[in-house]
Amino acid sequence: MKKISGIFIFFLVFPALMYSQEKYTRGAYIEKYWRVAVEEMHKSGIPASITLAQACLESDNGNSYLAVKGNNHFGIKCHGWDGKSIRRDDDRRNECFRSYGNAIESFRDHSDFLVSRSRYSKLFDLEPTDYEGWAYGLSEAGYATDPSYPQSLIRIIETHNLMKYDRIGAAETLSYVAPYAEGLEEGFYGFRLTRELEDVNGLAYIVTSGEESIRSIAKEFNLTNRELKRYNDLKTGSRKLLDEGMKIYLVSKKRKAPKGTASSHVVEGRETLWDISQKYGIKLKSLCRMNGLEADGKVGPGDEIKLR
Repeated sequence: MKKISGIFIFFLVFPALMYSQEKYTRGAYIEKYWRVAVEEMHKSGIPASITLAQACLESDNGNSYLAVKGNNHFGIKCHGWDGKSIRRDDDRRNECFRSYGNAIESFRDHSDFLVSRSRYSKLFDLEPTDYEGWAYGLSEAGYATDPSYPQSLIRIIETHNLMKYDRIGAAETLSYVAPYAEGLEEGFYGFRLTRELEDVNGLAYIVTSGEESIRSIAKEFNLTNRELKRYNDLKTGSRKLLDEGMKIYLVSKKRKAPKGTASSHVVEGRETLWDISQKYGIKLKSLCRMNGLEADGKVGPGDEIKLR
């Protein structure tokens, strides 16, 4: 009986021990990851307040089983995932959840998850400061089954003033070089400021010298070739030298021009839709959709192009 009692006590005590170590308060969790959320906002267009609120709610401020054991801070299930996984009871018993090497990978995958699924596409047409629209939109798109999910997100955002992070510009964010990535090499996530950055539409960019390629710029700013091409709607070879004077964004462009800026552009000379998208920091696909044009559509001098 003593042996059985000992085993029984162990299984009662072990979970408590596991969760009692290094438990985060909500404030400490937000302080640790707000920079990650802001950088993801400028890369993907998802408000930092929404990312932080979801992370707080889904991971119990970083203290949940999935967060502690699988670095999964958003409760994202496998859904065709071919990486490592972790099992946990949820809507059904022993469900498959994604597992990551660190928390930052989880934040990145959360962005990719929302960007890559069509049912969330309408959310990206909202103003970047419309956290309420995002909260209700996520629920309507089926991110969570709890009917009070949007209210829970909004309550977290407003209680902790998370909307202030939605107003941080990209250039400010780039000054951080992974001070929050424990156990990772410096620069694993974030940017190394090796030159002066410009800013348009709240987006950081550089101007090429004529001696750079996608590959060299991506390496300089700790991005992948694929990310940099996507941010700039480019299909050029990664090693090909870029023309001098090109504007290359280091974060994702926006879906439309913000209020308070020009609402349209009159085409001059030999300007293309891509030229206009780079000038104003607007995604080429969004610019085309607003104007009912194809990406390779012809425009000529005097044509008026809507920017929002």
